[in-house]
Parts: sequence; structure tokens; C-alpha cells
Amino acid sequence: MTNGHELAAAILSGSIRALARGLTWVEAGGPRAEALVDALYGHARPAHIVGITGAPGAGKSTLVRALAVEARARGLTVGVLAIDPSSPFSGGAILGDRIRMNEVAGDAGVFIRSMATRGVLGGLSRAAADAVDVLCAAGRQLVMVETVGVGQDEVDIMRVAHTTVVVSVPGLGDDIQALKAGIIEIADIHAVNKADREGAQRTIAELSVMLAMGTRKRDAWEPPLVSCVASRDEGIAALLDEVTRHFEHLHATGEIHVRERRIAQARVIRLAQSLVAETLRPLDRDDDPLVQDVERVARHELSPYRCARALLTRASDRERASSHV
Repeated sequence: MTNGHELAAAILSGSIRALARGLTWVEAGGPRAEALVDALYGHARPAHIVGITGAPGAGKSTLVRALAVEARARGLTVGVLAIDPSSPFSGGAILGDRIRMNEVAGDAGVFIRSMATRGVLGGLSRAAADAVDVLCAAGRQLVMVETVGVGQDEVDIMRVAHTTVVVSVPGLGDDIQALKAGIIEIADIHAVNKADREGAQRTIAELSVMLAMGTRKRDAWEPPLVSCVASRDEGIAALLDEVTRHFEHLHATGEIHVRERRIAQARVIRLAQSLVAETLRPLDRDDDPLVQDVERVARHELSPYRCARALLTRASDRERASSHV
């Protein structure tokens, strides 16, 4: 399988090896990844894409494992995309999530892939959305995307997932409580994990107050709060019930189409920004006009805006010239 169409056909036929190779292609990026996504995109099968996010240490990986086990018990095929911190040495993913998910790794109905953030704000690299496409095309009915963590500006998961589950845990300190206030709007479902810990009832009470005070302009959905102990599989069935109920609500109200458009728009804009960035040459020659312009910016002879627009104009001119060759 040396081209995108051949690999796409193998993925659509259900080949696990082809699925693994396809995910490797999209993580590496470049023309092969683009060709593969182009070949698969029109054949992507309907799937429920669920984002699992929350503070580091909240037990997200254990929760995802438990949800995967429960989903398999209900006859669903599962894809898990675990977004890991990038290795400071190789830029690749640190495979801690795979280690923690060994229990389901041997099930052919569960496919797990770790993917590096590569330093992208929000914990999601450009390749993550492509990987979701590949998993959907492979026929996975439930695709869970677990992020590294979450902060007030790191809400990219809602631009990928139909349903966002925000995981909280008691005992992580006041900074985590403040964090909840910043991300209250992105949660479709709140899960309080490790609910057997001391302070769990306080955490649940605080979240309940926040939910009561919040307003939801997107739709009439009222985010439920589910307590669970993922390490013992307690509350997991109830959590998956709420995930399913939310997906049904999206379809019943037509909100699913609104979310799909939002996801598509965010993705197209991000891709356009990336493609523009790829056309910009690095500052590797002293005679490059950009080097001279940057020097002028440094001397306050040229504004950064004018310099940036000049750079984009030159990149556009080069693109047009190469297309006519």
C-alpha cells in the first residue's frame, strides 16, 4: 500500500494493520496524510466523537478504559485517541496512556492510539482531527479523544468532539476549583472521578452550584453531573448512559448539524493557517527581502502588520508562479 487510495481501501475494508499505518501517516503529516484524508473523507461512517478532558491527575485514562469496556459490553466498536505530552527528546508521544489501557488493548473491537501534542495550544495537534477521520472511516462507532489536560484557553476539544466530558476529581486544590469556573461552558457532561475520596461531596456540591448559576445558550441541554470511581468501574454505566443520551439529544434537536458545522469551520480555518505557514520560507539568506523587512521592523521603520502582509503577498506570488510552471 504505497498510495492514499490503496491504504484508504484497506482501512475501509476493516484491516487493523491498514488502520495503524493510516494513523502513522496522518501523524507524520505531509502529502501522504492529505491524500489519505482526501480518499477517506467522503466515506467516513457516522460515529459519536466524545472528548474527555480535565485537569492532569483526574484519572482520565482510567475513565476512558472503563468507558471502552462498558461500550464493548454494549456491542460498540471503539477508537481511542490519547493525546500525550510530546517527548522533550523525540517530539513523539509518551505512551503512558497505552500502558494504562492494557486491559482493553487485546480486544480487536478497541483500537488505541497515542498521539503527541507537539506543543499545540489546547492539547490537540492538526493530526488529531485527521486521526479521528481515519478511525471513523474504519467503522469505529464510539471515538474517544482524551486530552492532556485543560485550561481556560485550552478548549480545542469542543472543536473536535460532539460531546465533551469534563473530568474533575476531589482534592486537587483551589486552583483546580478555579479552573472549573473557566471551563464550565464547554462541558456537556461533568464527571467527578475518584468519588470515593475525601472531599468528593464538596466537589460535587461546588459543581452543582456552578451548574445552577450557569447559562447554556447553545441549546436546552442541561449538563448532568455523574460521580464515579473509574478504577473500580463504579458509575461508568451511568456515565455512558449520559453520553448516549446527549448524542440522542443532539440528533433530536438538530444541534448535531450545528456542531458539525462548527467543527468543520474550526478545522478549515486551522488548516488554512497551517498551509499558509508552510509557504513561508525561513530566514536563511541575508538577501531574502523578509530579512531586510524584519530589520526594518526591529528599527521601527516598518510596522509588524505591513511586514506580515508583505510576506503573505510574496508567498502568494510564489504559489501562483509555481502553479503556472
